Amino acid sequence: MKNILIVFTGGTFSMKIDETTGGAVPHFSGNALIDMMPEIKTLANVSIFDFGKYPGPHMTPELMLTLSDKVKEVTYKNIYDGIVITHGTDTLEETAYLLDLTIKTEIPIVLIGSMKNSSEPDWDGPRNLRDAILVCLNPNSRNLGVLTCLNGEINAASEVTKTHTDNIETFHSLDFGALGFVDRGRVFINRMPRKLETIKTVKVNSNVDLIKVYAGMDEKFFKFSADTKTEGLVVEAMGVGNVPPAAFDGIKYVVEKGIPVVLVSRCPAGETLDIYGYPGAGKWLHQLGVIFADYLNGQKARIKLMLALGVTTELNELRKMFEG
Repeated sequence: MKNILIVFTGGTFSMKIDETTGGAVPHFSGNALIDMMPEIKTLANVSIFDFGKYPGPHMTPELMLTLSDKVKEVTYKNIYDGIVITHGTDTLEETAYLLDLTIKTEIPIVLIGSMKNSSEPDWDGPRNLRDAILVCLNPNSRNLGVLTCLNGEINAASEVTKTHTDNIETFHSLDFGALGFVDRGRVFINRMPRKLETIKTVKVNSNVDLIKVYAGMDEKFFKFSADTKTEGLVVEAMGVGNVPPAAFDGIKYVVEKGIPVVLVSRCPAGETLDIYGYPGAGKWLHQLGVIFADYLNGQKARIKLMLALGVTTELNELRKMFEG
């Protein structure tokens, strides 16, 4: 049998209902969870590493980078044929994308989560773990970058997003569709990820703000971000990349402070483009020096900018990373 490492970081997968509060809280270690799923050990030689018991919202960029370093250490040893990482779903796509940008390896790395906790009869964690191991065992899963596998759907870390607050059918690639799926123990891979890239850095600059644009927005929040010394800003603009005129003035204020600004759309799908020319529109933003982030959503663009700032603060170099 092949060797698979399972890294447990916490999340709903590790939770059960706390009798005192009546709410789900992290509880189980990796070994305890595997003991509840004995069939897992029949699929592969499984090793377990407990990274922590973090709820999704407790994960930070610094913790994500530490996790990346731990995983890289393992891949360098050439011991394992695949790595599965359990994670809280609230920040799963951000951790997955950070790992995708910082780890270069042929072996599959698959992130999973659970929308239901172990106290619920429809706990989906065991199925997701089993499916992820099957993905790791499939030779077609190599050289695909970091993957996610939940509810039988396999997605690229660079493309996937959480689309529903509590439905098990929540993780999807809205722009390009799934890479593949797991059905009755069989793994099907239908395509490659649209983009595979690596940012070589040993640090992450988490002093990056994310601001969402709304109708009638003024410059207030942009000026506050710049005046409180943010080192990078991601703006979720309207449509393909447009903002109200007063918000444009705020973005201009940030740019003139020498702070890199990356633009995404607040729409759940689609790319940013400079096709409009009215005041506040994309052509003026791009001309101002704002970087357009292709198909990335806000949280992923922030992850990428934080890593990119660990390499350079030169605007043209940052632009190449996003628009090149």
